[in-house]
Amino acid sequence: MDIKTPLRQFVLTELVYCDDINNFGDTEDLLEAGMDSMGIMRLIMFAEREFKVTLPDTEVEPDSVRSINALVGWIEEHKK
Repeated sequence: MDIKTPLRQFVLTELVYCDDINNFGDTEDLLEAGMDSMGIMRLIMFAEREFKVTLPDTEVEPDSVRSINALVGWIEEHKK
């Protein structure tokens, strides 16, 4: 299952401020782009529902939610 496409769509349309999502790179800082703590909670709920994973609250760190690529890696770790 492709994780990046639906995750990217959700994050860039719901959680960050971006004028042109096509030019927002997968390594760009989501926290600097406006994703806040409520956005992180929404992201976790979306990922758990969409990808059938459990993302432990104890693992929520800036590095695990910093970019699209970091999020994909974090989700993939829990799909195993």
